[in-house]
Amino acid sequence: MVSEVLQKIDQHDEFVLTSHARPDGDAIGSVLACSQVIRALGKKAEIILSDGVPQLYRRLPRAESVIQSREINGKFEAAIILECDSLQRTHLDGLERGFLINIDHHASGKPFAHVNWIDPMACATAELIYELAREAGVKITADMATCLYTAVLTDTGSFCFSGTNHRAFALAEELVRCGADPVRIAQGIYFSNPFSKTRLLGAALSTLQREGALAWMHVSGADMRRCQAAEEDCEGLVNYALGNAGIEVAAFFRELEDGRYRVSLRSKGAVDVAAVAEIFGGGGHGCASGCSVDGPLEAAQQKILALLRQGLR
Repeated sequence: MVSEVLQKIDQHDEFVLTSHARPDGDAIGSVLACSQVIRALGKKAEIILSDGVPQLYRRLPRAESVIQSREINGKFEAAIILECDSLQRTHLDGLERGFLINIDHHASGKPFAHVNWIDPMACATAELIYELAREAGVKITADMATCLYTAVLTDTGSFCFSGTNHRAFALAEELVRCGADPVRIAQGIYFSNPFSKTRLLGAALSTLQREGALAWMHVSGADMRRCQAAEEDCEGLVNYALGNAGIEVAAFFRELEDGRYRVSLRSKGAVDVAAVAEIFGGGGHGCASGCSVDGPLEAAQQKILALLRQGLR
């Protein structure tokens, strides 16, 4: 499949790269590294993300080059959509005008593009970008390695999720050899939280509930405002519910401005949370997924928790 992707890249000269709205570490790291691969092949590459780069990842090499926009106004021939299961999830208008290349590693990935490279065996989409660079004969620079290592580290849950295997560690080792600094990257991600995120964590933990192997918590819009928290401050909070002894699956509910709830789901493997998320139009990994559901809170929790209980049974 990588050869077909490279063939299509060779046939075009001007590219737009993007990923899903509310981009995570794999989305950011992959688009940044992929853009460098495309440019190394003598092509033009522009990164456009509907929500821009989260504060957590703005220190990554060339993050400042990312354009935040909800539409593509400039000229392009082809678009590479990374770690995303549909054009709609990019929240970016105008992609349909070009030739589409879809590169993803989610089991819930969908073949929506002209060329679809979906490999659920990869630990992160970054692994596919690494393979793309190697197949193209492009040297992995220290900047590329830093972006790719960040993607792998975050999407494997610091090498805790089920996708972690010998390939993931071999890739991490190779990226360190290419110039990624694992200590500096980890400190930038896990020891550089804004104070607003820590305050929001306190609000979420005050709502923590447990029922057997199931745990859940939530934050309201009022909590977000009181803590002066941004949407990205919610990333990873669900892991504090999952991290308790005896808990197999956890859910985190965040109230949206329209009264709906964004739900983050995590599992230690006993429940396929991607299957739950897909019921509500979301998706992801078997151990880490997300979706949005209608409120109010009690109704949203009832829908999600019923399915998680069923999965545990």
